[in-house]
Amino acid sequence: MKSLRITRTLVLLLLSAVAFGQSDAQKSFDNLKALAGEWEGAVSADPPQPEVPAGTRARITMRITSRGNALVHEMQAPGKPLDPTKYDHPVTMIYLNNDQLNLVHYCDAGNRPHMVARSSADGKKVEFDFVDLSGGNEYGHMYHAVFTFIDANHHVEDWTFLMPGDKPMHAHMDLERAKD
Repeated sequence: MKSLRITRTLVLLLLSAVAFGQSDAQKSFDNLKALAGEWEGAVSADPPQPEVPAGTRARITMRITSRGNALVHEMQAPGKPLDPTKYDHPVTMIYLNNDQLNLVHYCDAGNRPHMVARSSADGKKVEFDFVDLSGGNEYGHMYHAVFTFIDANHHVEDWTFLMPGDKPMHAHMDLERAKD
């Protein structure tokens, strides 16, 4: 009888640990979904890149889709038409898969890096770590992404791209909700 109680206690502890992990992933996903809308802000690159001169701005659109099961994140240069044949227009999908928050970045480099999230203890940051890559890697690939929540109208995105030869290029976007 005592071993049955110990086994039952261990099973309950394991189940509560799984539920806690799911709630962390769900909480991170809910925080990201709260970013749905239009965002604009300054972009910087390290090391500096000719295609990202000083004063460059980005426009990010985030929308919830698939009955709340996915978040679509789209980047574009402000003032440029939505013409993905001429301009950068990467699309990222963020979704839950069981107790894991996933990101798949449909990159202009022609590949699809897959990343998995880990959240910060204070819930103000969601960090995505590289898992695997679909498609070619001759032009490099996105490797890491961090979303930092400042307030309801301000967040920061940091993206790391591994260029050929695994040289990292870091893009930093300081974004505020668009007022138009």
